[in-house]
Amino acid sequence: MLPTDLSNAMLLTALLLAFTHFATPIAYYSYLKIRWLHRPWNIKRDPGYRPRVTIVVPTYNEAKVIESKLDDIARQDYPKELVEVIVVDSASTDETPAKVEEWAHRNPSIKLVLVRELVRRGKAHALNHALKYATGDIVVITDADATWSSSNTLSNAMSWFSDPAIGAVTCLKIPAGKGLMSVEESYRELYNVVRLAESKKHSTPVFHGELAAFRRSLLERVGGFPTSIGADDSNTATRVALMGYRSIAVDNAWCTEKVPSREYYTWRIRRAQHLVQHFTKTMKWLLRAPGELKLVLLAETWLHLANPWLLLASTLLLLYLAITGSTTALILLALGALLLTLKLFRTWITTQTYLVIATLRNIQTKEIVWEKQEKE
Repeated sequence: MLPTDLSNAMLLTALLLAFTHFATPIAYYSYLKIRWLHRPWNIKRDPGYRPRVTIVVPTYNEAKVIESKLDDIARQDYPKELVEVIVVDSASTDETPAKVEEWAHRNPSIKLVLVRELVRRGKAHALNHALKYATGDIVVITDADATWSSSNTLSNAMSWFSDPAIGAVTCLKIPAGKGLMSVEESYRELYNVVRLAESKKHSTPVFHGELAAFRRSLLERVGGFPTSIGADDSNTATRVALMGYRSIAVDNAWCTEKVPSREYYTWRIRRAQHLVQHFTKTMKWLLRAPGELKLVLLAETWLHLANPWLLLASTLLLLYLAITGSTTALILLALGALLLTLKLFRTWITTQTYLVIATLRNIQTKEIVWEKQEKE
């Protein structure tokens, strides 16, 4: 048994840690939803604006999906003469390049360039390689296994660039597949609210590989995509926002993201690793962020890098106290276990666990080049 004073002090510390852990995201989410989510956009958007567009599709062993992806692009209502597609293949060992060439032969109305890399060095390296061939005013990055939800997704996304203040645009996401959809759907519901509200305030520091669009001139100014971290799209969008432009997730461009049927946890941890890398790199820029962006960056950096560890510390303290005879600690742990039956609470705890594991895993590997996972 611990001395009563020490036990009470440790219990109070655990409660304060847990309170801070849960209160911070609730306060931030509430602030965004109440003050910003339902505000009109402070953007001069021309729905008919149609700049020249380069669509870059990075591939590695995408033979099963690449033709449907190119069909997805071809069905867009965007003027074909204003679109070029660059497929940059990173040393695929399947029939991906052959299928791209066959598709291009069947669809001569779409200008398509196939760029082959002899060695796979990661997505950012492939994107930078593709940029050498890009001629569009706007460069759109899209994953081979992503689906744009309607035929006007590209037109809707490009229309925001009619305002010169907009430097980058991304979509909102809907999960699909046979993975842990209950947790994933709950996570995305909260996630999309945050991304949209941050964008209405100024910018969001998290972009999506399903559709991430950038002014090519700004990509050239920031030196392309960073090759030392995994969240290349998010980091580039944040650097664009730090230049005084806005990087926004928009509510008229939706994409479907396939969730892996196997190794779901590996997939989520890798994505968490990349966000941890991104916000670790972002920390050095916080002081020079524009005023409207600073709160967003501070909040997201705290939530990704520090907040998960408060929950872990609180849980470990309570476990220790329960083992040493504290009935109160045992009751609190039992209450936490009971709350896991609630989908929203379970989703939150799962996400925090991924971030802790991801931070530890980054010590071993950054997962810049990873094993491909099957999605159904």
